[in-house]
Amino acid sequence: MAMALVDRIWIVFAALNGAIAVGTGAYASHGLAGNPQAQDWFRIAGQYQMAHALALVALVALGSRVGPRGRVAFRLAGWLFATGIVLFSGTLYALATVGPLPVPMTAPAGGWAFMIGWLALAAAALRAPG
Repeated sequence: MAMALVDRIWIVFAALNGAIAVGTGAYASHGLAGNPQAQDWFRIAGQYQMAHALALVALVALGSRVGPRGRVAFRLAGWLFATGIVLFSGTLYALATVGPLPVPMTAPAGGWAFMIGWLALAAAALRAPG
């Protein structure tokens, strides 16, 4: 069975985020040497970015196993994970390289997006056909 276009887009998005997370880990070790705070921010951001990139791949892989109600929750989880990557990881990368952003509370908003995404995934599992 062919993979749907939307699933391919999510896999590409996840793969790009995985590659970025690996690159930022290397940059944290080498490009930010001598700045322990910036290194920590980059490493934390990269860890969360990688974990959620992998979670996006899992959502695509498992998405065909849930019914229509579960699929809505899976999609919501995916969008929340993507939002979390941009807001949480993006904010930490920015803090490490350019300083504080003009928009406050973006990292906590990204953290909330991650947490709500995991709850949406739990809801999807509960709604999946038995």
